[in-house]
Amino acid sequence: MSENFNIFSDEEIFKFYQSISQKVRIFREERNISQLEMALSIDIKSVAFYSNCENNKYNKHFNLEHLYKICKVLNLNIKDFFE
Repeated sequence: MSENFNIFSDEEIFKFYQSISQKVRIFREERNISQLEMALSIDIKSVAFYSNCENNKYNKHFNLEHLYKICKVLNLNIKDFFE
């Protein structure tokens, strides 16, 4: 089998993470929750790490567990991040 399954560019993946992070920020800010409050609510002890995820700095991003916990805190459905 000689098919190329590597059909996703680094830029495309970065834009995907960026889209998710932007939605996290929008939903968080709509509810007037600070980055510190959110970080602590989802068991992230470093607001700097949370901020880096939300701003896509240093190749940091939210994982599925983070998104699940963010949904619980913000009373969202996980699909809200992908619409």
